[in-house]
Amino acid sequence: MSASSPRTTRRLRAGESLGLLVVLAVLVLVFGLLGRNFLTASTFQQIANQVPALTVIAVGMTFVILTSGIDLSVGSVMAASGAILGLAMSGDKFPLLLALPLAMVTGGVCGFANGWVTVRFRVPSFIVTLGMMQIARGLAYLATDSETLYIGARVEWLNSPIKGIGLSPAIILAVLLVVVAQIVLRRSVFGRHVLVIGANEEAAVYSGISTSPLRVAVFVIAGTLAGLASAFESSKMGAVDPNGGIGIELSAIAAVVVGGTSLMGGRGSVTGSFLGVLIIATLGAGLANLGASEPVKLLVTGLVIVLAVIADAWRHGGSRKSSHNP
Repeated sequence: MSASSPRTTRRLRAGESLGLLVVLAVLVLVFGLLGRNFLTASTFQQIANQVPALTVIAVGMTFVILTSGIDLSVGSVMAASGAILGLAMSGDKFPLLLALPLAMVTGGVCGFANGWVTVRFRVPSFIVTLGMMQIARGLAYLATDSETLYIGARVEWLNSPIKGIGLSPAIILAVLLVVVAQIVLRRSVFGRHVLVIGANEEAAVYSGISTSPLRVAVFVIAGTLAGLASAFESSKMGAVDPNGGIGIELSAIAAVVVGGTSLMGGRGSVTGSFLGVLIIATLGAGLANLGASEPVKLLVTGLVIVLAVIADAWRHGGSRKSSHNP
């Protein structure tokens, strides 16, 4: 068995990214031909300005899934973090620059709890984060007294398009985060260890990697980024909704899987997840442009997710068979 060379690995990554770009281009072309006024700058600007929160959540989810974990709590954690953001900013108490760190710390604490329980008690992350989903949602309701907290223009500017480019500060910050996270994943020791743990944790342990702190760290990253996403989500309406973020964890998982990250762990990229976000968002916008109802959009998106999982399983099975060949 021979290991793949770095050049071959880079070619495979480039091929996967190119494939995602082709899928995105085909979706745009199909909806442009079938729909009305889809191929316009305003449509693409609208799609871009709708995805900052999902993009940030997907970045954190990528790191978790790369270690063969899963985080079902990020939507509720985003809501709980948003509640803290709203309490801090409502009534002109704190500016965004002071309130946002509180929200991110809240998310980070929730993420630490997920990771610590998962590692300390060897409980599947699916179960732990399912419990945190309920806990964080309950905290969001308690903190806000189940009411919407209005913040207004002090947070709305994040989602307001910048004159001349039509993109909001939120999407620009989200893209910068994607770039930084991809560099961390591919160029840092931390990122390489994350990939090794996901690919073969036993081999990682034998090579001297301390896996438990890294597993906790990826959940802390996911939780902290959920706190950041709460500000982006709140900026859409200028308010914090304790019901916000319901289902965003499934959209993030869908984007990550569509983007080529393996649910088995050990293979994937942040840039691929971002392209997955754009594909999911374009699919939703295109169906809406065609007049599809919400049930139809859910049905089509669900089918896309299932097909992506099947493709991932096929790729994983194929690579596993080839690894046994001399």
